[in-house]
Amino acid sequence: MRRDGQGGLADAWKAPPGRWPRLGRGRPPPEGRAWRSVVAQARVSRMLEHPRRVLCVGKSAAGLLIVTEDDEGRRFLQFGWLGASQSVVWPGFPLRLESDYTRAMVAALAFVAEPRRILVVGLGGGALPMFLRAVLPQAQVDVVELHSEVVDVARRYFGFHEDASLRVLVADARHVIASPGPAYDAILLDAYGPRGIPPPLATREFLQAARARLAPGGVVVGNVLRLVGRWNSAMARTWEQSFAQLYAHTVEESANQVLIGLPDAEKRARAGLNARADRLTREWGIPFNLRTRVARRYQGGLQLVHASGTR
Repeated sequence: MRRDGQGGLADAWKAPPGRWPRLGRGRPPPEGRAWRSVVAQARVSRMLEHPRRVLCVGKSAAGLLIVTEDDEGRRFLQFGWLGASQSVVWPGFPLRLESDYTRAMVAALAFVAEPRRILVVGLGGGALPMFLRAVLPQAQVDVVELHSEVVDVARRYFGFHEDASLRVLVADARHVIASPGPAYDAILLDAYGPRGIPPPLATREFLQAARARLAPGGVVVGNVLRLVGRWNSAMARTWEQSFAQLYAHTVEESANQVLIGLPDAEKRARAGLNARADRLTREWGIPFNLRTRVARRYQGGLQLVHASGTR
C-alpha cells in the first residue's frame, strides 16, 4: 500500500470481509418508543404543512431512500417516510448549504492553516463534498460512503459528480480509517443511518483511529445529535476522551451539535479563529457568516437549555 500521499483512496485500501452489525437490535425502552412517536407525528405534521414532490423511492441496505423536492427547487434525501432529512441540496448551487449544521462543519476549517486534503465520511446528497470542491479547488476531497445506492442517488438527483479532486469510495469507514493511507488536514464525520450514527463510528476506538490519520495541525469534525432540552450531546464525553482538546458549536435551531477534536494541546486564540473565519467567508463568497459558527472550547456536562434558548 502506498504511503507517499499520492495514491488514491481506493489504492490504499481493500474491502475486508463481513458487514456492519445490524443497528438498533431489540425493542426500544418505553420512553424511547414514546419519543419516536412524538418525532414521527411532528414530521408528518411538517410534511402536511409543507408538501414536497416525490422524485424517487429506492431501496438500499439502510432502508428506503426517498428524494423529494419543494416548490423552490431544494431537494431532500431521507431514509424512510418518517425519517429526518439526511441532506438538503440546491442542485447546481453548491455554495448554498441549507442545513445550519453543515455551515458549522465547514466553519471548523478556521482551525486549519491550509486544508490541502479532506476526508468526508458519509455522502448523503453530497452537500458537504460539493461545497468543499467549489471553495477549495486546489484541495483533494475524498469521500467514504457505505451504501452504493446512496452514491447513485446523489449522482442522479443531487448533481454530485466526481473528478480528479473529488473522489468517492464505497466502503466501511472503520476499515478505511484504520488502514494505511494519506494524512488529512480535516476529517469530517457525517455518517448517519435511519437510527442515527452507526454504533461502530461512535466509539472511542474509531475516533482515536481518525485522530491518527490527521496531518500536523489537522482536526476531526463531527455532526452529533443532542436530546431536546440539552445543550450538549451525550457523544461529547467520548470525544473529550479521544482528543487533547475539544471544541463545540451547538446548533440551536435543530438537535445538532458540531464537535471539533484537536490532537494537540496548543491553545487556539479566539481572535485568530474569528479573523480566519471572516477571511474565508470573503474568499469563498458564501451567503452565510462563518464567524458566528466557529466552535468554542467545550464546556462539559449535559446542561439544560432554558425556554429562552440559553443555558
